[in-house]
Amino acid sequence: MSQTGRQLTLRHGDHTAVVVELGAALRSYAFEDREVLHGFGPDDPVTGGRGQVLVPWPNRVGAGRYRWRGEDLQLPLTEPEHGNAIHGLLRWTTWQVVESGTGHAVFETGLWPQPGYPFHLRVRARYAVDDTGLEVALTAWNEGEKAAPYGVGQHPYFTVGTDTVDDASLTVPARTWLRTDERGLPVAEEPVTGTPYDFREPRVIGATRLDTPFGSLVRDARGRAVVRLAHPSGEHGADVWLGEGTEYLQLYTGDTLPEPERRRAVAIEPMSCPPNAFADGVSVVALEPGEQHTMRWGVTPWRG
Repeated sequence: MSQTGRQLTLRHGDHTAVVVELGAALRSYAFEDREVLHGFGPDDPVTGGRGQVLVPWPNRVGAGRYRWRGEDLQLPLTEPEHGNAIHGLLRWTTWQVVESGTGHAVFETGLWPQPGYPFHLRVRARYAVDDTGLEVALTAWNEGEKAAPYGVGQHPYFTVGTDTVDDASLTVPARTWLRTDERGLPVAEEPVTGTPYDFREPRVIGATRLDTPFGSLVRDARGRAVVRLAHPSGEHGADVWLGEGTEYLQLYTGDTLPEPERRRAVAIEPMSCPPNAFADGVSVVALEPGEQHTMRWGVTPWRG
C-alpha cells in the first residue's frame, strides 16, 4: 500500500498527471518525455510540501495566533522551529474520490470545527489534463453557521531538467515582493525594481535564493498571471498560470531542503493571500455561511 493512498493517473494525449488520496496532492506531471514537476514516487512519503493543497490558509501564521470577529484563536504550531502554523489543516488527511475519468479526477473532504479553527468547510480539488496542459480548481464551501476566515494555496515544484535551478530561466510578472523576517513572516511589501527579486524580464536564476512572496501580479487579457520557467537552451519549459482567486505567489528554490533535494526545482506556489494573512488580515476571504470560493491555476508546457 502506498504511503499516499490511492493513485489516480490522468491522461490526455502527451499529458500525464498523477494525483493521490492523501491530501489530494499532485504527485507528478509529465509532457511527452519530460517531467514538468519534481514530485515524489508512488511509494514515497510527501516531503517539502510537494504538490500539497494548502487549506484553509497557505504559508504561515505567526505563533499560530489570530483574531477573528472578536475571538482570539490559537492554531497548532506545525512549524515549531519557527513558532508558526504552516500550510493549513488538510495536508495529512484522506480525501475521497468523488469523480474520475481518463483525463480528470475530483476529490472532496470536510474540514470540521476544531481548536484554532472552529469553522465547518467542505473542500473540493479538481484536476484535469487536456490539449493545453493541466488545470487545477480548488473550491471551498462554508457549511457552518458563522463566517469563516479562508485562504488557499498549493505547493508544486517545477523542473526543466537542469541539475539545479541555477541554470534555469525564470520570468515572474509581479510588481512587488514581500520582505520577510527570519520566521518567514512579511514585514513590508516593496517594489521589485532594483532588487534581486525583479524577474519581470526573463533571466537565469543563478545563485539567487528564493523563499519569497510576490504580489501586484500583472495579468494578461484572460486575467491570468503567467510565470515562465525555461531551460537555458530556450527549447522547452513550462508556463504556470495563476487565474481566478490567486492574488499572491510564493517562489522557493529549496535552499533549506536536505540533500539531494536542495535547489533541484522551483516551488511556484499560487496563493489567495500572503503569509500571515490570518493575523494581518491581508486578502483573507470572509466566507459567509453557504458561500464558496474558488482558486484556479494550471500549467502549459511548451517546446520552442
